[in-house]
Amino acid sequence: MNVMLTSIHRSFGKNKAVDGVDLQLGTGVFGLLGPNGAGKTSLLRMLATVLPPSSGEILLLGRDPRRPAGRRETRRRLGYLPQNLGYYPSFTVVEFIEYFALLKEMPSSAVPKAVATAVERVDLGAKAKAKLRTLSGGMLRRVGIAQAIVNDPELLLLDEPTAGLDPEQRVQFRALLRSLGESATVIVSTHLVEDVGAACSEVA
Repeated sequence: MNVMLTSIHRSFGKNKAVDGVDLQLGTGVFGLLGPNGAGKTSLLRMLATVLPPSSGEILLLGRDPRRPAGRRETRRRLGYLPQNLGYYPSFTVVEFIEYFALLKEMPSSAVPKAVATAVERVDLGAKAKAKLRTLSGGMLRRVGIAQAIVNDPELLLLDEPTAGLDPEQRVQFRALLRSLGESATVIVSTHLVEDVGAACSEVA
């Protein structure tokens, strides 16, 4: 199993955001479905090693992210698209994705090809040299997806990934998810039932 959660809790003061989640996931595309405020983002942030659980145990790709070495190795092998991705307006599309590839400690020799592949997979080849400040919201979302997949992750976490995408782009994105799920664990957090129904093999 690539993801094993045992009795995961996360509280913010008196507010329980995540209350006793148990989950085991292998390869495939999995939907995390719930209304806004249900705790999906908090759970995804724990899986991304951004936020520690208040209690419970997490194993990601066979490693314990509570240990520094396990956390660093996990981060090299995962991709994460947060709900609100910050960006540098003066970066081009390629520069931004290269930046994330280097943060993930990819070998420098592998970065150019990996970036080009990620850009093409999200259909932004024509905008590869465009400044991020010139892009539409939907294009910026696709840039976010590209940075998440540039390292060919074994664990891919996507928080509301289709926000801002038009209907045709949603169809293309769902096909990309199914392709990625053949060799990786992909978790899609959304409140849209149609996204889950079209791309996910299981749902929590």
